[in-house]
Amino acid sequence: MQKKFITNLAILIVMNLLVKPGWILVIEPRVQTLVGNHDYGEYFALFNFSFLLNIILDFGITNFNNKNIAQNNHLLSKHFSGLFVLKIGLAFIYLAATIVMGLFMGYDVRYTKLLMILAANQFLISMILYLRSNLLGLHLFRTDSIISVLDRFIMIIFCGLIIWTSLTGITMDIMVFVYTQTLSYIVTAIIAFIIVLRKTDHFKFTWNWPFSLMIMKKSFPFAILILLMTFYNRLDAVMIERILPTQNPYMVQLITKAKENPVVYNIPAVKKMVDRENKKQTQTGAEQAGVYAKAFRLLDAANMIAFLFSLQLLPVFSRMIKYKESIEPLVKLSFTLIITPAIIVAAGSFFYAEELSLLINGKKESAEVLALLMSCFVAIATTYIFGTLLTANGNLKQLNQMALLGICINITLNFILIPRMFAYGAAISSLITQATTAFIQILLAAGIFKFRTNMRLIITLILFACGVVTFNILSHNMAVNSKYSENSPYFWMLCFTLMCVASGIWAFVVRLISIKSVLRFIRYN
Repeated sequence: MQKKFITNLAILIVMNLLVKPGWILVIEPRVQTLVGNHDYGEYFALFNFSFLLNIILDFGITNFNNKNIAQNNHLLSKHFSGLFVLKIGLAFIYLAATIVMGLFMGYDVRYTKLLMILAANQFLISMILYLRSNLLGLHLFRTDSIISVLDRFIMIIFCGLIIWTSLTGITMDIMVFVYTQTLSYIVTAIIAFIIVLRKTDHFKFTWNWPFSLMIMKKSFPFAILILLMTFYNRLDAVMIERILPTQNPYMVQLITKAKENPVVYNIPAVKKMVDRENKKQTQTGAEQAGVYAKAFRLLDAANMIAFLFSLQLLPVFSRMIKYKESIEPLVKLSFTLIITPAIIVAAGSFFYAEELSLLINGKKESAEVLALLMSCFVAIATTYIFGTLLTANGNLKQLNQMALLGICINITLNFILIPRMFAYGAAISSLITQATTAFIQILLAAGIFKFRTNMRLIITLILFACGVVTFNILSHNMAVNSKYSENSPYFWMLCFTLMCVASGIWAFVVRLISIKSVLRFIRYN
Protein backbone atom coordinates (compact mmCIF):
# COMPACT_ATOMS: atom_id res chain seq x y z
CA MET A 1 0.00 0.00 0.00
CA GLN A 2 2.77 2.43 0.93
CA LYS A 3 4.67 1.61 -2.26
CA LYS A 4 1.64 2.50 -4.38
CA PHE A 5 1.04 5.64 -2.35
CA ILE A 6 4.61 6.94 -2.75
CA THR A 7 4.80 6.14 -6.48
CA ASN A 8 1.50 7.73 -7.39
CA LEU A 9 2.06 10.69 -5.09
CA ALA A 10 5.27 11.40 -7.01
CA ILE A 11 3.41 11.23 -10.33
CA LEU A 12 0.67 13.50 -8.98
CA ILE A 13 3.09 16.13 -7.70
CA VAL A 14 5.13 16.16 -10.93
CA MET A 15 1.98 16.56 -13.05
CA ASN A 16 0.77 19.45 -10.92
CA LEU A 17 4.18 21.14 -10.79
CA LEU A 18 4.29 21.05 -14.58
CA VAL A 19 0.90 22.70 -15.07
CA LYS A 20 -0.61 24.56 -12.11
CA PRO A 21 2.24 27.01 -11.38
CA GLY A 22 1.75 28.32 -14.91
CA TRP A 23 -1.83 29.22 -14.05
CA ILE A 24 -1.33 30.60 -10.56
CA LEU A 25 2.02 32.33 -11.01
CA VAL A 26 1.78 33.46 -14.65
CA ILE A 27 -1.80 33.67 -15.97
CA GLU A 28 -3.58 34.96 -12.84
CA PRO A 29 -1.00 37.70 -12.07
CA ARG A 30 -1.09 38.83 -15.70
CA VAL A 31 -4.88 39.01 -15.63
CA GLN A 32 -4.82 41.01 -12.39
CA THR A 33 -2.31 43.42 -13.93
CA LEU A 34 -4.55 43.89 -16.98
CA VAL A 35 -7.82 44.43 -15.08
CA GLY A 36 -6.42 46.18 -11.98
CA ASN A 37 -6.58 45.53 -8.24
CA HIS A 38 -10.13 46.85 -7.88
CA ASP A 39 -11.81 44.62 -10.49
CA TYR A 40 -9.74 41.59 -9.54
CA GLY A 41 -10.43 42.25 -5.85
CA GLU A 42 -14.18 42.20 -6.55
CA TYR A 43 -13.76 38.92 -8.44
CA PHE A 44 -11.62 37.40 -5.67
CA ALA A 45 -14.11 38.37 -2.95
CA LEU A 46 -17.04 36.92 -4.92
CA PHE A 47 -15.02 33.81 -5.79
CA ASN A 48 -14.48 33.15 -2.09
CA PHE A 49 -18.11 34.00 -1.34
CA SER A 50 -19.22 31.35 -3.86
CA PHE A 51 -17.42 28.75 -1.67
CA LEU A 52 -19.42 29.48 1.46
CA LEU A 53 -22.53 27.44 0.64
CA ASN A 54 -20.68 24.42 -0.73
CA ILE A 55 -22.41 22.42 2.00
CA ILE A 56 -25.50 22.49 -0.22
CA LEU A 57 -23.61 21.77 -3.42
CA ASP A 58 -21.59 18.82 -2.16
CA PHE A 59 -23.17 17.86 1.17
CA GLY A 60 -20.05 15.87 2.03
CA ILE A 61 -20.76 13.42 -0.79
CA THR A 62 -17.24 13.61 -2.26
CA ASN A 63 -15.39 12.74 0.97
CA PHE A 64 -18.02 10.15 1.88
CA ASN A 65 -17.78 8.55 -1.58
CA ASN A 66 -13.97 8.56 -1.56
CA LYS A 67 -13.89 6.74 1.77
CA ASN A 68 -16.81 4.42 0.88
CA ILE A 69 -15.55 3.31 -2.55
CA ALA A 70 -12.02 2.79 -1.18
CA GLN A 71 -13.42 0.32 1.36
CA ASN A 72 -16.07 -1.20 -0.94
CA ASN A 73 -15.12 -1.06 -4.65
CA HIS A 74 -18.23 -2.98 -5.73
CA LEU A 75 -20.48 -0.07 -4.64
CA LEU A 76 -19.38 2.13 -7.57
CA SER A 77 -21.89 0.70 -10.03
CA LYS A 78 -24.62 0.67 -7.39
CA HIS A 79 -24.14 4.26 -6.21
CA PHE A 80 -22.80 6.17 -9.21
CA SER A 81 -26.11 6.89 -10.96
CA GLY A 82 -27.91 7.93 -7.80
CA LEU A 83 -25.12 10.16 -6.54
CA PHE A 84 -24.64 11.82 -9.94
CA VAL A 85 -28.33 12.75 -10.16
CA LEU A 86 -28.31 13.86 -6.50
CA LYS A 87 -25.37 16.19 -7.23
CA ILE A 88 -27.34 17.84 -10.05
CA GLY A 89 -30.37 18.29 -7.82
CA LEU A 90 -28.28 19.86 -5.07
CA ALA A 91 -26.71 22.18 -7.66
CA PHE A 92 -30.04 23.91 -8.35
CA ILE A 93 -30.60 24.46 -4.63
CA TYR A 94 -27.04 25.77 -4.23
CA LEU A 95 -27.33 28.22 -7.13
CA ALA A 96 -30.60 29.64 -5.81
CA ALA A 97 -29.32 29.88 -2.21
CA THR A 98 -26.07 31.58 -3.28
CA ILE A 99 -27.89 34.24 -5.32
CA VAL A 100 -30.35 34.92 -2.47
CA MET A 101 -27.51 35.19 0.04
CA GLY A 102 -25.67 37.53 -2.35
CA LEU A 103 -28.70 39.82 -2.56
CA PHE A 104 -28.97 39.73 1.23
CA MET A 105 -25.31 40.84 1.40
CA GLY A 106 -26.20 43.87 -0.73
CA TYR A 107 -24.58 42.81 -4.02
CA ASP A 108 -25.80 44.87 -6.97
CA VAL A 109 -26.77 43.61 -10.45
CA ARG A 110 -23.18 43.65 -11.72
CA TYR A 111 -21.96 41.67 -8.69
CA THR A 112 -24.88 39.25 -8.95
CA LYS A 113 -24.17 38.48 -12.62
CA LEU A 114 -20.56 37.63 -11.84
CA LEU A 115 -21.62 35.64 -8.78
CA MET A 116 -24.01 33.51 -10.89
CA ILE A 117 -21.20 32.47 -13.24
CA LEU A 118 -18.84 31.77 -10.33
CA ALA A 119 -21.54 29.68 -8.65
CA ALA A 120 -21.97 27.66 -11.85
CA ASN A 121 -18.20 27.15 -11.88
CA GLN A 122 -18.35 25.92 -8.30
CA PHE A 123 -20.89 23.30 -9.35
CA LEU A 124 -18.58 22.12 -12.15
CA ILE A 125 -15.60 22.00 -9.78
CA SER A 126 -17.66 20.03 -7.29
CA MET A 127 -18.77 17.59 -9.99
CA ILE A 128 -15.18 17.08 -11.13
CA LEU A 129 -14.10 16.40 -7.53
CA TYR A 130 -16.95 13.91 -7.12
CA LEU A 131 -15.96 12.10 -10.31
CA ARG A 132 -12.35 12.08 -9.16
CA SER A 133 -13.40 10.62 -5.79
CA ASN A 134 -14.55 7.54 -7.68
CA LEU A 135 -11.18 7.25 -9.39
CA LEU A 136 -9.37 7.65 -6.07
CA GLY A 137 -11.66 5.16 -4.38
CA LEU A 138 -10.72 2.64 -7.09
CA HIS A 139 -7.06 3.58 -6.56
CA LEU A 140 -6.75 4.79 -10.16
CA PHE A 141 -4.26 7.40 -9.00
CA ARG A 142 -2.53 7.96 -12.33
CA THR A 143 -5.77 8.66 -14.16
CA ASP A 144 -6.78 11.00 -11.35
CA SER A 145 -3.44 12.81 -11.67
CA ILE A 146 -4.22 13.66 -15.31
CA ILE A 147 -7.76 14.82 -14.51
CA SER A 148 -6.45 16.94 -11.61
CA VAL A 149 -4.49 19.20 -14.00
CA LEU A 150 -6.63 18.99 -17.14
CA ASP A 151 -8.85 21.98 -16.34
CA ARG A 152 -5.89 24.26 -15.59
CA PHE A 153 -4.07 23.07 -18.70
CA ILE A 154 -7.04 24.03 -20.87
CA MET A 155 -7.39 27.39 -19.07
CA ILE A 156 -3.73 28.21 -19.68
CA ILE A 157 -4.18 27.60 -23.40
CA PHE A 158 -7.39 29.68 -23.66
CA CYS A 159 -6.12 32.60 -21.55
CA GLY A 160 -2.70 32.53 -23.19
CA LEU A 161 -4.28 32.88 -26.63
CA ILE A 162 -6.40 35.82 -25.45
CA ILE A 163 -3.63 37.64 -23.55
CA TRP A 164 -0.62 37.20 -25.80
CA THR A 165 -2.09 36.76 -29.29
CA SER A 166 -4.67 38.47 -31.48
CA LEU A 167 -6.05 35.19 -32.86
CA THR A 168 -9.27 35.34 -30.82
CA GLY A 169 -9.93 39.08 -31.20
CA ILE A 170 -11.05 39.12 -27.54
CA THR A 171 -9.85 41.61 -24.93
CA MET A 172 -9.21 40.15 -21.49
CA ASP A 173 -11.49 41.36 -18.70
CA ILE A 174 -12.91 39.72 -15.60
CA MET A 175 -15.96 38.26 -17.34
CA VAL A 176 -13.83 36.76 -20.13
CA PHE A 177 -11.50 35.37 -17.47
CA VAL A 178 -14.42 33.67 -15.71
CA TYR A 179 -15.93 32.34 -18.94
CA THR A 180 -12.64 30.65 -19.90
CA GLN A 181 -12.75 28.85 -16.55
CA THR A 182 -16.33 27.74 -17.21
CA LEU A 183 -15.46 26.23 -20.58
CA SER A 184 -12.41 24.45 -19.17
CA TYR A 185 -14.41 22.94 -16.31
CA ILE A 186 -17.11 21.71 -18.71
CA VAL A 187 -14.57 19.91 -20.93
CA THR A 188 -12.83 18.34 -17.90
CA ALA A 189 -16.12 17.22 -16.32
CA ILE A 190 -17.23 15.52 -19.54
CA ILE A 191 -13.94 13.63 -19.88
CA ALA A 192 -13.96 12.56 -16.20
CA PHE A 193 -17.59 11.41 -16.49
CA ILE A 194 -16.79 9.23 -19.50
CA ILE A 195 -13.84 7.61 -17.70
CA VAL A 196 -15.88 6.78 -14.57
CA LEU A 197 -18.83 5.60 -16.67
CA ARG A 198 -16.60 3.00 -18.33
CA LYS A 199 -15.79 1.58 -14.88
CA THR A 200 -19.46 0.99 -14.02
CA ASP A 201 -21.81 -1.78 -15.08
CA HIS A 202 -24.77 0.50 -15.71
CA PHE A 203 -25.95 4.10 -15.49
CA LYS A 204 -29.55 5.26 -15.27
CA PHE A 205 -30.49 8.94 -15.04
CA THR A 206 -33.32 8.70 -12.50
CA TRP A 207 -34.11 10.33 -9.17
CA ASN A 208 -34.27 7.93 -6.23
CA TRP A 209 -35.65 9.66 -3.13
CA PRO A 210 -34.96 6.89 -0.59
CA PHE A 211 -31.40 6.45 -1.85
CA SER A 212 -30.77 10.22 -1.90
CA LEU A 213 -32.04 10.67 1.66
CA MET A 214 -29.97 7.71 2.86
CA ILE A 215 -26.78 9.11 1.30
CA MET A 216 -27.44 12.64 2.58
CA LYS A 217 -27.99 11.28 6.08
CA LYS A 218 -24.70 9.37 5.97
CA SER A 219 -22.74 12.24 4.44
CA PHE A 220 -24.26 14.98 6.66
CA PRO A 221 -21.33 15.02 9.15
CA PHE A 222 -18.94 15.44 6.20
CA ALA A 223 -21.11 18.31 4.96
CA ILE A 224 -21.00 20.15 8.27
CA LEU A 225 -17.21 19.77 8.39
CA ILE A 226 -16.85 21.14 4.85
CA LEU A 227 -19.12 24.09 5.67
CA LEU A 228 -17.26 25.05 8.84
CA MET A 229 -13.77 24.65 7.36
CA THR A 230 -14.79 26.57 4.24
CA PHE A 231 -15.96 29.47 6.37
CA TYR A 232 -12.74 29.95 8.30
CA ASN A 233 -10.62 29.36 5.16
CA ARG A 234 -12.57 31.59 2.76
CA LEU A 235 -14.14 34.35 4.85
CA ASP A 236 -11.09 36.63 4.90
CA ALA A 237 -11.46 38.08 1.39
CA VAL A 238 -15.23 38.40 1.73
CA MET A 239 -14.92 40.26 5.03
CA ILE A 240 -12.20 42.57 3.66
CA GLU A 241 -14.45 43.57 0.76
CA ARG A 242 -17.53 44.05 2.96
CA ILE A 243 -15.99 45.64 6.09
CA LEU A 244 -13.82 48.26 4.41
CA PRO A 245 -15.48 51.19 2.56
CA THR A 246 -16.42 51.01 -1.12
CA GLN A 247 -14.70 53.02 -3.81
CA ASN A 248 -16.05 56.54 -4.48
CA PRO A 249 -16.45 56.81 -8.31
CA TYR A 250 -16.74 60.62 -8.16
CA MET A 251 -13.52 60.94 -6.18
CA VAL A 252 -11.70 58.52 -8.50
CA GLN A 253 -12.78 60.61 -11.49
CA LEU A 254 -11.71 63.82 -9.75
CA ILE A 255 -8.28 62.37 -8.92
CA THR A 256 -7.80 61.20 -12.51
CA LYS A 257 -8.68 64.62 -13.94
CA ALA A 258 -6.36 66.39 -11.48
CA LYS A 259 -3.44 64.14 -12.40
CA GLU A 260 -4.06 64.70 -16.11
CA ASN A 261 -3.69 68.49 -15.65
CA PRO A 262 -0.05 69.26 -14.67
CA VAL A 263 -0.81 72.89 -13.90
CA VAL A 264 -3.50 72.00 -11.37
CA TYR A 265 -1.72 68.94 -9.97
CA ASN A 266 1.49 70.87 -9.25
CA ILE A 267 -0.30 73.23 -6.90
CA PRO A 268 0.93 72.04 -3.44
CA ALA A 269 -2.51 72.13 -1.79
CA VAL A 270 -4.13 70.22 -4.69
CA LYS A 271 -1.34 67.64 -4.82
CA LYS A 272 -1.60 67.05 -1.07
CA MET A 273 -5.37 66.61 -1.29
CA VAL A 274 -5.11 64.26 -4.29
CA ASP A 275 -2.44 62.14 -2.59
CA ARG A 276 -4.57 61.92 0.57
CA GLU A 277 -7.70 60.90 -1.33
CA ASN A 278 -5.76 58.52 -3.55
CA LYS A 279 -4.49 56.75 -0.42
CA LYS A 280 -8.08 56.40 0.80
CA GLN A 281 -9.07 54.75 -2.49
CA THR A 282 -6.30 52.16 -2.06
CA GLN A 283 -7.80 51.27 1.33
CA THR A 284 -11.24 50.40 -0.03
CA GLY A 285 -12.63 46.90 0.30
CA ALA A 286 -12.13 45.82 -3.33
CA GLU A 287 -8.61 47.26 -3.51
CA GLN A 288 -7.51 45.55 -0.30
CA ALA A 289 -9.15 42.30 -1.40
CA GLY A 290 -7.03 42.61 -4.54
CA VAL A 291 -3.88 43.06 -2.43
CA TYR A 292 -4.86 40.04 -0.34
CA ALA A 293 -5.45 38.03 -3.55
CA LYS A 294 -1.90 38.78 -4.73
CA ALA A 295 -0.47 37.39 -1.51
CA PHE A 296 -2.93 34.48 -1.31
CA ARG A 297 -1.97 33.34 -4.81
CA LEU A 298 1.32 31.75 -3.75
CA LEU A 299 -0.32 30.10 -0.72
CA ASP A 300 -2.98 28.71 -3.04
CA ALA A 301 -0.28 27.24 -5.28
CA ALA A 302 1.38 25.55 -2.31
CA ASN A 303 -1.97 24.37 -0.93
CA MET A 304 -2.85 22.59 -4.15
CA ILE A 305 0.06 20.19 -3.73
CA ALA A 306 -0.79 19.57 -0.07
CA PHE A 307 -4.49 19.13 -0.92
CA LEU A 308 -3.69 16.57 -3.62
CA PHE A 309 -1.44 14.84 -1.08
CA SER A 310 -4.42 14.51 1.27
CA LEU A 311 -6.71 13.23 -1.50
CA GLN A 312 -4.26 10.40 -2.09
CA LEU A 313 -4.03 9.72 1.65
CA LEU A 314 -7.76 9.52 2.41
CA PRO A 315 -8.50 6.22 0.60
CA VAL A 316 -5.19 4.74 1.81
CA PHE A 317 -5.91 5.62 5.45
CA SER A 318 -9.52 4.41 5.09
CA ARG A 319 -8.51 1.01 3.79
CA MET A 320 -5.72 0.55 6.34
CA ILE A 321 -8.06 1.45 9.21
CA LYS A 322 -10.70 -0.98 7.93
CA TYR A 323 -8.21 -3.86 7.84
CA LYS A 324 -6.67 -2.78 11.16
CA GLU A 325 -3.20 -2.20 9.71
CA SER A 326 -0.72 -0.10 11.65
CA ILE A 327 -1.00 3.48 10.41
CA GLU A 328 1.56 5.17 12.66
CA PRO A 329 4.52 4.55 10.28
CA LEU A 330 2.60 5.97 7.29
CA VAL A 331 1.41 8.96 9.32
CA LYS A 332 4.99 9.75 10.35
CA LEU A 333 6.28 9.27 6.80
CA SER A 334 3.57 11.38 5.18
CA PHE A 335 3.94 14.09 7.82
CA THR A 336 7.71 14.38 7.37
CA LEU A 337 7.36 14.32 3.58
CA ILE A 338 4.96 17.27 3.61
CA ILE A 339 6.27 19.28 6.59
CA THR A 340 9.83 19.40 5.23
CA PRO A 341 9.00 21.38 2.05
CA ALA A 342 6.32 23.31 3.99
CA ILE A 343 8.90 24.72 6.41
CA ILE A 344 11.30 25.55 3.57
CA VAL A 345 8.57 27.26 1.52
CA ALA A 346 7.15 29.18 4.49
CA ALA A 347 10.53 30.42 5.73
CA GLY A 348 11.74 31.26 2.24
CA SER A 349 8.57 33.21 1.47
CA PHE A 350 8.90 35.13 4.74
CA PHE A 351 12.46 36.27 4.08
CA TYR A 352 12.06 36.76 0.33
CA ALA A 353 8.55 38.25 0.46
CA GLU A 354 9.43 41.46 -1.39
CA GLU A 355 11.33 39.66 -4.13
CA LEU A 356 8.58 37.08 -4.65
CA SER A 357 5.85 39.74 -4.70
CA LEU A 358 7.76 41.75 -7.30
CA LEU A 359 8.39 38.64 -9.40
CA ILE A 360 4.84 37.31 -9.34
CA ASN A 361 2.77 40.49 -9.22
CA GLY A 362 5.12 43.18 -10.52
CA LYS A 363 4.75 45.18 -7.27
CA LYS A 364 5.82 44.88 -3.63
CA GLU A 365 2.52 46.12 -2.17
CA SER A 366 1.49 42.66 -0.97
CA ALA A 367 4.89 41.65 0.50
CA GLU A 368 3.93 41.99 4.19
CA VAL A 369 0.69 40.08 3.65
CA LEU A 370 2.53 37.39 1.68
CA ALA A 371 5.08 36.88 4.47
CA LEU A 372 2.32 36.17 7.00
CA LEU A 373 0.04 34.13 4.76
CA MET A 374 2.84 31.81 3.64
CA SER A 375 3.64 31.19 7.30
CA CYS A 376 0.19 29.56 7.44
CA PHE A 377 1.40 26.83 5.09
CA VAL A 378 3.13 24.87 7.86
CA ALA A 379 -0.14 24.70 9.81
CA ILE A 380 -2.20 23.91 6.70
CA ALA A 381 0.19 21.12 5.67
CA THR A 382 -0.14 19.62 9.16
CA THR A 383 -3.93 19.81 8.89
CA TYR A 384 -3.91 17.92 5.60
CA ILE A 385 -2.25 14.95 7.33
CA PHE A 386 -4.00 14.75 10.67
CA GLY A 387 -7.35 16.10 9.45
CA THR A 388 -7.38 13.48 6.69
CA LEU A 389 -6.54 10.75 9.19
CA LEU A 390 -9.37 11.80 11.50
CA THR A 391 -11.78 12.02 8.55
CA ALA A 392 -10.85 8.52 7.40
CA ASN A 393 -11.48 7.25 10.93
CA GLY A 394 -14.89 8.94 11.09
CA ASN A 395 -14.05 11.39 13.91
CA LEU A 396 -16.24 14.05 12.37
CA LYS A 397 -17.84 15.27 15.59
CA GLN A 398 -14.45 16.28 16.98
CA LEU A 399 -13.42 17.85 13.66
CA ASN A 400 -16.65 19.84 13.49
CA GLN A 401 -16.11 21.18 17.00
CA MET A 402 -12.57 22.15 16.05
CA ALA A 403 -13.78 23.89 12.87
CA LEU A 404 -16.49 25.78 14.78
CA LEU A 405 -13.82 27.10 17.13
CA GLY A 406 -11.78 28.11 14.08
CA ILE A 407 -14.69 30.14 12.70
CA CYS A 408 -15.19 31.95 16.01
CA ILE A 409 -11.50 32.87 16.19
CA ASN A 410 -11.34 33.95 12.55
CA ILE A 411 -14.47 36.11 12.52
CA THR A 412 -13.65 37.77 15.85
CA LEU A 413 -10.10 38.63 14.83
CA ASN A 414 -11.19 39.84 11.39
CA PHE A 415 -13.72 42.28 12.86
CA ILE A 416 -11.00 43.63 15.16
CA LEU A 417 -8.03 43.69 12.78
CA ILE A 418 -9.35 44.41 9.27
CA PRO A 419 -10.65 47.98 10.01
CA ARG A 420 -7.28 48.84 11.59
CA MET A 421 -4.77 46.90 9.48
CA PHE A 422 -6.69 46.10 6.28
CA ALA A 423 -5.44 43.01 4.34
CA TYR A 424 -2.52 42.60 6.77
CA GLY A 425 -5.00 42.24 9.62
CA ALA A 426 -6.80 39.44 7.77
CA ALA A 427 -3.45 37.68 7.28
CA ILE A 428 -2.78 37.83 11.06
CA SER A 429 -6.24 36.41 11.70
CA SER A 430 -5.64 33.59 9.22
CA LEU A 431 -2.27 32.66 10.74
CA ILE A 432 -3.65 32.46 14.30
CA THR A 433 -6.68 30.46 13.16
CA GLN A 434 -4.70 27.95 11.09
CA ALA A 435 -2.09 27.42 13.79
CA THR A 436 -4.75 26.83 16.46
CA THR A 437 -6.81 24.35 14.43
CA ALA A 438 -3.69 22.43 13.31
CA PHE A 439 -2.51 22.05 16.91
CA ILE A 440 -5.94 20.79 18.00
CA GLN A 441 -5.98 18.17 15.21
CA ILE A 442 -2.56 16.87 16.28
CA LEU A 443 -3.83 16.48 19.85
CA LEU A 444 -7.01 14.75 18.66
CA ALA A 445 -5.14 12.29 16.45
CA ALA A 446 -2.59 11.52 19.16
CA GLY A 447 -5.35 10.86 21.69
CA ILE A 448 -7.63 8.78 19.46
CA PHE A 449 -4.90 6.61 17.90
CA LYS A 450 -2.76 6.45 21.04
CA PHE A 451 0.30 7.79 19.27
CA ARG A 452 3.36 7.94 21.46
CA THR A 453 5.03 11.33 21.95
CA ASN A 454 7.97 11.21 19.56
CA MET A 455 10.46 13.54 21.25
CA ARG A 456 13.14 12.65 18.73
CA LEU A 457 10.92 13.84 15.88
CA ILE A 458 9.99 17.04 17.74
CA ILE A 459 13.65 17.89 18.48
CA THR A 460 14.58 17.08 14.87
CA LEU A 461 11.84 19.38 13.57
CA ILE A 462 13.05 22.24 15.79
CA LEU A 463 16.65 21.66 14.72
CA PHE A 464 15.63 21.53 11.06
CA ALA A 465 13.55 24.73 11.32
CA CYS A 466 16.45 26.57 13.00
CA GLY A 467 18.74 25.47 10.21
CA VAL A 468 16.30 26.64 7.51
CA VAL A 469 15.96 30.05 9.17
CA THR A 470 19.75 30.34 9.37
CA PHE A 471 20.13 29.48 5.68
CA ASN A 472 17.53 32.10 4.83
CA ILE A 473 19.26 34.81 6.86
CA LEU A 474 22.62 34.07 5.26
CA SER A 475 21.30 33.75 1.71
CA HIS A 476 19.08 36.83 1.92
CA ASN A 477 21.91 38.94 3.31
CA MET A 478 24.03 37.78 0.40
CA ALA A 479 21.21 38.60 -2.05
CA VAL A 480 20.80 42.10 -0.65
CA ASN A 481 24.38 43.10 0.13
CA SER A 482 26.42 41.34 -2.54
CA LYS A 483 27.90 43.43 -5.35
CA TYR A 484 26.31 41.01 -7.80
CA SER A 485 22.84 42.06 -6.66
CA GLU A 486 23.47 45.53 -8.06
CA ASN A 487 24.37 44.17 -11.49
CA SER A 488 21.64 41.55 -11.72
CA PRO A 489 18.10 42.04 -10.35
CA TYR A 490 17.68 38.26 -10.43
CA PHE A 491 20.72 37.40 -8.33
CA TRP A 492 18.35 36.78 -5.43
CA MET A 493 16.94 33.79 -7.33
CA LEU A 494 20.34 32.09 -7.17
CA CYS A 495 20.51 32.82 -3.44
CA PHE A 496 16.96 31.51 -2.95
CA THR A 497 17.81 28.33 -4.87
CA LEU A 498 20.96 27.79 -2.81
CA MET A 499 18.87 28.20 0.36
CA CYS A 500 16.40 25.56 -0.84
CA VAL A 501 19.17 23.11 -1.78
CA ALA A 502 20.97 23.65 1.53
CA SER A 503 17.69 23.19 3.45
CA GLY A 504 16.93 19.99 1.55
CA ILE A 505 20.36 18.57 2.35
CA TRP A 506 19.94 19.67 5.97
CA ALA A 507 16.72 17.60 6.18
CA PHE A 508 18.76 14.47 5.43
CA VAL A 509 21.65 15.52 7.68
CA VAL A 510 19.38 15.87 10.74
CA ARG A 511 17.55 12.70 9.57
CA LEU A 512 14.14 14.36 9.35
CA ILE A 513 13.91 12.44 6.10
CA SER A 514 15.75 9.14 5.97
CA ILE A 515 16.59 7.64 2.58
CA LYS A 516 16.52 4.14 4.06
CA SER A 517 13.04 4.54 5.53
CA VAL A 518 11.63 5.95 2.30
CA LEU A 519 13.16 3.12 0.26
CA ARG A 520 11.85 0.58 2.75
CA PHE A 521 8.30 1.90 2.33
CA ILE A 522 8.65 1.99 -1.47
CA ARG A 523 9.76 -1.67 -1.55
CA TYR A 524 7.12 -2.73 0.95
CA ASN A 525 4.04 -4.49 -0.50
